[in-house]
Amino acid sequence: MLESFFKLKEHGTDVKTEVLAGFTTFLTMAYIIFVNPSILKLTGMDFGAVFVATCLAAALGSAVMGLVANYPIALAPGMGLNAYFTFSVCMGMKVPWQIALGAVFISGVIFVVVSLFKVREALVNAIPHSLKLSISAGVGLFLALIALKGAGIVVGSPATLVTLGNIHSPSALLAVFGFLLIVALEYRRVPGSIIIGILAVTVISIAMGLSKFGGVFSAPPSMAPTLMQMDIKGALNAGLAGVIFVFFFVDLFDTTGTLIGVSHRAGLLDKDGKLPRLKKALFADSAAIVAGAALGTSSTTAYIESAAGTAVGGRTGLTAVVVAILFLVALVLSPLAGSVPEFATAPALCYVAVLMARGLAEIEWDDLTEAAPAVVTAFGMPFTYSIADGIAFGFITYVGVKLLAGRFKDLSPAVLVIALLWVVKFAIF
Repeated sequence: MLESFFKLKEHGTDVKTEVLAGFTTFLTMAYIIFVNPSILKLTGMDFGAVFVATCLAAALGSAVMGLVANYPIALAPGMGLNAYFTFSVCMGMKVPWQIALGAVFISGVIFVVVSLFKVREALVNAIPHSLKLSISAGVGLFLALIALKGAGIVVGSPATLVTLGNIHSPSALLAVFGFLLIVALEYRRVPGSIIIGILAVTVISIAMGLSKFGGVFSAPPSMAPTLMQMDIKGALNAGLAGVIFVFFFVDLFDTTGTLIGVSHRAGLLDKDGKLPRLKKALFADSAAIVAGAALGTSSTTAYIESAAGTAVGGRTGLTAVVVAILFLVALVLSPLAGSVPEFATAPALCYVAVLMARGLAEIEWDDLTEAAPAVVTAFGMPFTYSIADGIAFGFITYVGVKLLAGRFKDLSPAVLVIALLWVVKFAIF
């Protein structure tokens, strides 16, 4: 049955290899069940409910990706998108989390519509490559700032805006140790390096009396505090159009980049370098966003950590289905997730930031009309503490520089419209 459904032999794999690949992928991305609730609880959302929503959204998204699109790519609430949800929208703009969930839900519906037509290809192809790279890098830098602040390594200062915190504190030292451990394990290609780092810091923290141990297993917490709590009517307020756009925009390129990147490494692209069944893969992602918002979590997206599974031979959707099953099993780990202190997740955020920042190396530095807007985009996010503002500054700078430099042919109608919309947003809203 598995052979006929997933076409295992056709892809040069078998059940044993696919199951091993699923376990490997899950271990590399399981940190999200600890990190996502820790970030979203800062908005006032219930930690336990978000924990359940995270596991269910990841399980649903991965299952649909495996069963419908037959790709070995797992999904879960996205890093960066949860930071934007919490720090930019809820804490920065003072938007209630219910309305923010409504914005995520609407962005998912738009994604579903876009995925059914060729609008996605037009949007992706219209956006300059340098801005795509810098958006990913900027989100990484933003995550790093959040992580350093959470660990107490970077603190606010009225004189210099930010300054070095108390690096002698146990929490700061443990965060540094966790980061070094994760990087060393990753270099040695140890599966699950991120979650090992998180758990190691947590165990030491509990042993030192810095945090309390709540246990390991229990029945899943109630989902009532977040289930179907999204405020769609409130999210349709004109002032949140930019928020919906950013949720849609970032997830669109994050998902597309991950799908192509992982598929390329696994040899799943066709002769023209295109991804077969792309429409089905995007449907899986968009469906997971809509379901995740209804359950009570920020946008769900494809995970680049899926490459760990393809590296050990995962080639079909069976790998993703195994990941989905493991996320369902993880539902009974809520006490363990609640025992993880903020400074234990900071190393994971910093490591993810390292991976995302590599996009800066691929920018065309010899062309200042490409490099300057890219740098503005990447640096704009942490310096304004807003992913949306960083993207906005990048587009506006790109159009302004190209126009003044006489490079009119480099500007597509889509880029001009997007830049104009951001100008209008700053001017009116």
